[in-house]
Amino acid sequence: MKRSLALALALLPVAAGAEPAAAPQQPSAAAPGRSLPADLGAQLFARYCASCHGTTGVGDGPVARALSRPPADLTRIAARRGGAFPDGEIAQWIDGRFDVPAHGTREMPIWGRQLADPIAEDASGEEVARGRIDLLVEYLKTIQAPAAATKP
Repeated sequence: MKRSLALALALLPVAAGAEPAAAPQQPSAAAPGRSLPADLGAQLFARYCASCHGTTGVGDGPVARALSRPPADLTRIAARRGGAFPDGEIAQWIDGRFDVPAHGTREMPIWGRQLADPIAEDASGEEVARGRIDLLVEYLKTIQAPAAATKP
């Protein structure tokens, strides 16, 4: 396991306790059919992404109507890429500190900065951000729509 993901897994409960009252709680075991990293990513998604992308990731969050461009349907990432989920590309897009010209202009927050808050003495902000982004990517892979259910 990458150090950044291992660090995020180990320190997420500390971060959740330090966050505002609505912080999600760490599950004691993964939900059926999902890994623990994906479950932790689901908690991060609910906290940081669902307001725009909606609780199911289709882009229908309560803030979506106020945006000039609708949020992406995150359940179709793999379908738009011929069935393959591009972990690195999606991690880079979430991070936002790196230019991804193919995506056009950016309205999404630059999460790489916001998720980098150090949560322990021996953790660098960069490691924390990468770990949290890795957890989000693991979750996003679990919500991909089956190929037959996707729009052309």
